[in-house]
Amino acid sequence: MRGHEPRSSSSCAACKLLKRRCTPTCIFAPHFRSSDQMTFAKVHKVFGASNVSKLLSEVPEEQRQETVNSLAYEADVRLKDPVYGCIGAIASLQKKMLELQHDIAVARSRLLSAAHNNAGGGGVNNNNSSNHVSSLSPLVDDSSPQLAAFLDLVPSYSDLMLLDGSGLDAYLFDIGQPPFV
Repeated sequence: MRGHEPRSSSSCAACKLLKRRCTPTCIFAPHFRSSDQMTFAKVHKVFGASNVSKLLSEVPEEQRQETVNSLAYEADVRLKDPVYGCIGAIASLQKKMLELQHDIAVARSRLLSAAHNNAGGGGVNNNNSSNHVSSLSPLVDDSSPQLAAFLDLVPSYSDLMLLDGSGLDAYLFDIGQPPFV
């Protein structure tokens, strides 16, 4: 979907799908190339050609390509997931963010515990795998100032996303999606 390229004499994807004559002033032509009919078909199915035409005419010309890209993505996601659409994709990414933030916090806690054990003379015995695993378990309680200072490096989830974990669960419950465990 490249915009504002000189086009050949053939109709744009929109005019081909709608079976109409493509004029030089066609609002779809710069954004829906004749070789990309599937993209317009998806956008047309979800939003309707008339609505897309009205939307594009209201958007400044320099923002139209971004608008078309957004509409194409939203239409594609909505057709793949008719119930949740983009919200489902966002919720999936937020769940992944929660999981990754938890993994980072656990890894940093274990790293701090291992460093604390090594500094206190309780070194890791590489010959015994059970000692190795147990020495990596979090031995420093959550109220430890060292742990708190170390974990301050990890931004809180609410700093990264609009919804914190409990807010996301409540939101997903409101839209009928089961909360994340």
